[in-house]
Amino acid sequence: MNNGDTLFVLGANGTGKSSLMQRLKSLNRENSRWISAHRQSWFESDLINLTPQNKRELDQNYFHHDLNIVSRCRDWNAGNRVNLAIYELVEAENLDNRALAKAVRVQDDQLVEILRKKEPPIAIISRLLQSSNLPIHLFLHQDEQVMASKSGSEPFSVAYLSDGERNALLIAATVLTAKPGALILIDEPERHLHRSIISPLLTRLFALRKDCVFIVSTHDILLPFNNPKARTLLVRSCKYSEGGAVEWDADLVLSNVQIDEGLKLDILGARRRILFVEGTENSRSLDQPLYSLVFPEVSVIAKSNCNEVRHAVAGTRAAVDLHWLKAFGIVDSDGHDSADIEQLKQRGIYAVPAYSVEALYYHPEIQRRVAERHATVTGQSAEMLLTNAKTAALQALSQHADRMSRKVAEKAIRAKVIQQIPGKVEIGAGQTIEIRIDTAAEVLAERTRFDARFVANDLDHLIQRYPVRETPALFEIARALGFQDREQYQSAVLKLLMDDASALTYIRSLFGTLWDEMILP
Repeated sequence: MNNGDTLFVLGANGTGKSSLMQRLKSLNRENSRWISAHRQSWFESDLINLTPQNKRELDQNYFHHDLNIVSRCRDWNAGNRVNLAIYELVEAENLDNRALAKAVRVQDDQLVEILRKKEPPIAIISRLLQSSNLPIHLFLHQDEQVMASKSGSEPFSVAYLSDGERNALLIAATVLTAKPGALILIDEPERHLHRSIISPLLTRLFALRKDCVFIVSTHDILLPFNNPKARTLLVRSCKYSEGGAVEWDADLVLSNVQIDEGLKLDILGARRRILFVEGTENSRSLDQPLYSLVFPEVSVIAKSNCNEVRHAVAGTRAAVDLHWLKAFGIVDSDGHDSADIEQLKQRGIYAVPAYSVEALYYHPEIQRRVAERHATVTGQSAEMLLTNAKTAALQALSQHADRMSRKVAEKAIRAKVIQQIPGKVEIGAGQTIEIRIDTAAEVLAERTRFDARFVANDLDHLIQRYPVRETPALFEIARALGFQDREQYQSAVLKLLMDDASALTYIRSLFGTLWDEMILP
């Protein structure tokens, strides 16, 4: 890395981010600054009284401590480390003042003008804090104590700033007083600061210290997103030996990766295998909770609709810089014909083997397993519960046969129209093109199909082919099986999948080769 470069290190808890930061510190011991995640942020006194000799001794002691692997989880003499950051801030201001005084004495007018225009470090931090949503003014008191005033208040010691304000001050002081060319390591800044503060603060510090290299370890995927020129290292795991991490498994996302910004945000928080599904992130969504259980060790990311899933899978697969990612998608069949479903599969997108995801929750095999579990608690007959559920569902569907048949027919008619839209060759030939579809026959054929399945009591087929979620049928199934409502039954299905590996395997098998493709190296 070169001066001016920034690298964000992302990873879940336990993947070794802090160990990596400590290793980088030990490898760059001569000119680096490490702002640890577990640092103390309070001052043990209103006054910061360090002598130059104290400062040199502390520097030496911290130098040796930070090279030890235990420094990633423990700090030595934490109170003085906080004091040292303020001491260096004051010393930087004093050095500027002494340089200015010397230039005046020797009558070096050109240097005087340069130094006079140079903004003091404490003034820079005041400006940074105020532009980062912290209305704080800092200044150096005559006794060389750093004081603060908040929103025009009476001056007070910086020891009385809030926890977040002190942390912002300490980060800024550490960065601004670093030597040119320093490697600055910042470990989990969001632990002490809200992102509305830390994001603008870091961005401005990066801009002010282009003569340094920054590495920031974080759980906040929006931090690298807010700094598009930065690279991101996604740490997956690490191996330990004799108490310390010795090897890391990670992937690098370059700053110039050609990918949609929203998709990049999804990827930064994901595993190496991503499954894009329809639905939302809210608690009422059926897709994401189910697929997260069915496909473990895979990042399941919800997209609002089928087109968004297609775009996400295609965009991720097309990004050559993300070759280490394996992206797949699941969409509702929702009227897709077999040819379209096969084309989707070739692109890594699998269709739910039914009209929508509800068919998986209410699949006869899943209903049976849920009924058997419920019967062991209530003492009822599982077969009787299932019979009652089927009867209640068919009765509810009978009142909506015409509407559901028309909806499925409508999708089929639209698909046929799209298939017959002329291409460039046909249009270039200048021929008259007619698209003719007997819509009445299509609707009648679909209604006939519905009626045939209904007479045969084929509830499984009806749930798979028609939008039964728009009818009371699913509620009637849930109630007949002994649940208060659909939500309670669907929660029972998720619990079943958590407890019963064979049920999980069954649902997974409905998607054919998807699981095998995802787990292949």
